[in-house]
Amino acid sequence: MHREDLAALMQALGPDAARYVGGAVRDTLLGLPVKDIDVATTLVPAEVINRLDAAGIRHVPTGIDHGTVTAVLPEGPVEITTLRQDVSTDGRRATVAFTNEWRDDAARRDFTINALFADPGTGEIFDWFNGLGDLNMRLVRFIGDARQRIQEDHLRILRYFRFQARFGSVPADAEAESACAELAATLKGLSRERVGMEMMNILGLADPAPTLRRMAELGVLAVILPEADTVALSALIAEEEKQGIAPDAIRHLAALLPSQVSLAENVAARFRLSTSQKKRLSLAAARSASPGDARALAYRLGREPAIDRLLIAGADVSPVTGWDIPQMPLKGGQIVARGVSAGPAVARILREVEDRWILEGFPQSSRVEALLDTILSEHAE
Repeated sequence: MHREDLAALMQALGPDAARYVGGAVRDTLLGLPVKDIDVATTLVPAEVINRLDAAGIRHVPTGIDHGTVTAVLPEGPVEITTLRQDVSTDGRRATVAFTNEWRDDAARRDFTINALFADPGTGEIFDWFNGLGDLNMRLVRFIGDARQRIQEDHLRILRYFRFQARFGSVPADAEAESACAELAATLKGLSRERVGMEMMNILGLADPAPTLRRMAELGVLAVILPEADTVALSALIAEEEKQGIAPDAIRHLAALLPSQVSLAENVAARFRLSTSQKKRLSLAAARSASPGDARALAYRLGREPAIDRLLIAGADVSPVTGWDIPQMPLKGGQIVARGVSAGPAVARILREVEDRWILEGFPQSSRVEALLDTILSEHAE
């Protein structure tokens, strides 16, 4: 995000009316790349829109009922949310009211390290709950009473483990873990979409295995994914690191599950995965102990599903990572031209040629013609 664009945005909102908040502040203090920028403001949404219009900054009312207007900057969106305080909560959603008190807004957030505000002009950090101290200690701690925070939004159990996986030290905060274990069953009341999205966020981290093991020990994982096997996941992550392959949430989920396609499909439905994600998870679940030839696998399944199976099996992925997957250099029409009647026989011969072509390591088209001659002569006998 260009500093000039952000400076123009904050100037449009007013020097005393807006502050950076949450992850952008936390990650900047940790020296990490900042992906999303959130702004808190004392202005109500209608006034935010008026000021953005006056400055010629494009915007979208993404969550205006809850106080959020998104400014569309050249380098990406910035969410601007009016300061809020909770009026009531039921574990799934909250009824909020606008406020002009910065501390009230900070108090309704989940963890101390996410309740830090920064002045856009001076860089001054506003910290009401010792978030800076916790950040220095790598302590993921709920604001106030951990059980109350979770009862306000049950998804905070999974958010806790995601932040613990990213930032937390060991041992973890005892009160937080105790509250997560005690209230784990409340996750059953959440929508599948929310649970699935948060679990995929956890699984997409570089090494979620230790956190998932702790979730299992505390009885949390049994509520949402009782089929999980964290031993297999640890082995996969070791292979990813060894072979220099980036971590992947679907691959990590596949390693957690036994090689059973029906179960993979059930979990995909439970987590509300997309059609492409479900297909890839099912292909990984159809694996065997030995994946076979790497390039044959990539040709038949596609590169990513092949890499999934190879890594889970502890096999070398280098034959397929930079390989251009070829197309079969023979069409059904060429077989018909050789005197074979159109129909099932053509498809059968094409499969036979393809199988031998794959077995020989994808030779050039001249060799494919020779393979066709051989197969046609065998069928003529």
